[in-house]
Amino acid sequence: MVSVARAHPNIALVKYWGKANDELIIPVAGSMSMTLDKFATTTRVELATDADRFTLNDTVADAKATERTTVFLDLVRHLAAEADLDTATAYANVTSVNEGPTAAGMASSASGFAALATAAADAYGLELTTRQLSRLARRGSGSACRSLIDHFAIWHAGTCDATSYAEAITAPDMAMVSVTVDAKAKKVSSRDGMVATRDTSPYYQAWIDVTKKTLNDMIAACNANDFTQVGQITETHAHRMHAVINAAQPPIRYLAPVSWQVFDEVAAMREDGLEAYATADAGPNVVLICRPDDAAAVAARVAPYGAIETFAPGPGAHLLDTA
Repeated sequence: MVSVARAHPNIALVKYWGKANDELIIPVAGSMSMTLDKFATTTRVELATDADRFTLNDTVADAKATERTTVFLDLVRHLAAEADLDTATAYANVTSVNEGPTAAGMASSASGFAALATAAADAYGLELTTRQLSRLARRGSGSACRSLIDHFAIWHAGTCDATSYAEAITAPDMAMVSVTVDAKAKKVSSRDGMVATRDTSPYYQAWIDVTKKTLNDMIAACNANDFTQVGQITETHAHRMHAVINAAQPPIRYLAPVSWQVFDEVAAMREDGLEAYATADAGPNVVLICRPDDAAAVAARVAPYGAIETFAPGPGAHLLDTA
């Protein structure tokens, strides 16, 4: 019983930051993202008899990461027990490789748990729909539910496990250009940062309210195929997310000085007639969206600030042939 799956990270245009239910990982508001065509995670799940093991990037994972993997596998085993499968008591050897930066604000947890959900469900003999896999991946890392989806995804916040899932949405043609200014793992995890923001930021309720409205505005812009409006919404929402995080006590600062220089360079591009917009997840690395024909010019403008990658919309999580 060996299964291998591959999933790509996604970058949110409307951000997810905050849980309404910590255990089920149900967000306080919905979000929208683009799945990337690079920086994939490939995960191999082989059923075992004695214990769960987790290896990441050719290194045996630490106790915290291994426990997080075991907790997720317990969810899969529970589903297998409900389906009366013999695999319900099996342990698993999990081996994952990230092609992009790990825990640096480039959504490695999204690709990681999307790949794990897809491979583990198959290895344990579950037959799940894309929506069911999205719900399962969500339990490992909220944004992982969006990495199940091709190209662009909307995550419906929902109010319970059954109604919180991602599905496809049509969006204007675009490319992304990432500027990796620091590939090291961030000091404050997204999970810890969300809790601190919820508990201590005075702007948290305003963030929830504005995100709900922003998602509706983004859906309208996508339906209208309006790239400019999509870009403006994306950049504004990124600033608002980092503002509410910065207002936590003590302040959490994911963006570095060079990150702000990239935002300034993007504003200068627009003044020069080159249309691009910037966003950043919980980390120092910045991602630009632009029209595909402008990607090379945009990449050249931000090349001095960090390592550059250009992305097209990519595929959702999928199984690989192990034959």
